Amino acid sequence: MLQPLAIVFYERLMPGSQLVNRLQDLHYRVLALSNPALLAVTVRRESPLLLFVDLDAPGEICEAIEKIKADDNTQHLPIIAFAPDNKAELLAIAQKSGANLAVSETALSGHLEQLLEQALRLD
Repeated sequence: MLQPLAIVFYERLMPGSQLVNRLQDLHYRVLALSNPALLAVTVRRESPLLLFVDLDAPGEICEAIEKIKADDNTQHLPIIAFAPDNKAELLAIAQKSGANLAVSETALSGHLEQLLEQALRLD
């Protein structure tokens, strides 16, 4: 059985590595990236089912989100952005850039399965 691919961009070891492990436990193949400049081209090449982005470097990440959403081949990709609990302003910026969901790290760790379901829901 083919496992769906999730790409996870993170620069901070926690929560990035925890997210990778949890996705693998949910039977996803995971490709982890730490260079925001490679994000859009990797998404186009690999065609993942969804993308998670850590908003640690919001300027570069939001530019990558905008590129992904502007590309006809990748604009459909669900993007879940996450930030530290005390950085709510980053979540608003990510949503303006095109992230489908923007959540705190606490919400991500506590509700990953529900967030996956919501992001992958076909409307």
